[in-house]
Amino acid sequence: MKRFYRQAATEAVAGGYGVRLDGRAVKTPARAELVVPTAALAAAIAGEWNAQGEEIDPGTMKLTGLANAALDRVLADPVAFARGLSAYAESDLTCYRAEGPSELIARQCEAWDPLLDWAGERYGVEFEIATGIMHLPQPQETLDRLAAAVRDYDPFRMVALHPLVTISGSLLIALAVAEGEIDVDSAFAAGQLDELWQVEQWGEDELALRGREVKRADFRAAARFLALLVRPDGGA
Repeated sequence: MKRFYRQAATEAVAGGYGVRLDGRAVKTPARAELVVPTAALAAAIAGEWNAQGEEIDPGTMKLTGLANAALDRVLADPVAFARGLSAYAESDLTCYRAEGPSELIARQCEAWDPLLDWAGERYGVEFEIATGIMHLPQPQETLDRLAAAVRDYDPFRMVALHPLVTISGSLLIALAVAEGEIDVDSAFAAGQLDELWQVEQWGEDELALRGREVKRADFRAAARFLALLVRPDGGA
């Protein structure tokens, strides 16, 4: 749509911080007032609105989109949303290893073993490691504890987990980003390890490259969203 406002600004309101367009409250697609927990996140969302040109491009407003989803989707049924994320633990990327070649196996071990070790200590869980793509069930206690960890997240932190999980294929990678255990670029690389290995062997496909860059942008936006929630100073 055409830009219909001159300036976006933030305002402290009941329950957090809102975004105003020429003094009028920004609303979500479901017509809820867009109110977020921290001033830093509200300022970043206002920045997205101020960065728009003559036409508004929702694709460049990733933080706004995540905030809308937190309010319209997650807040309505956080238990169901958490259940969908937790299901990724049943076949987490980090638990499925290649049969060969040895260099790929070594890379997987280097990138993923520290995450499994961290999760084991952080959540008191153990994992079954599979070779190949055949499904290997994880211990029920592991699944239960990871599900409980996700349920403990508030709707805003939970919605940011979604792209981290779905893009990487790993609940553990997403939780490690959320807990500050791994930086965002290392986390993205860990989730794309197998794909990047294939690129090294067979070359880059332009369409696949564009798709990966879109994923990278969404992944970084989710990590920034989390940082703006847990760091009131806005550090990302």
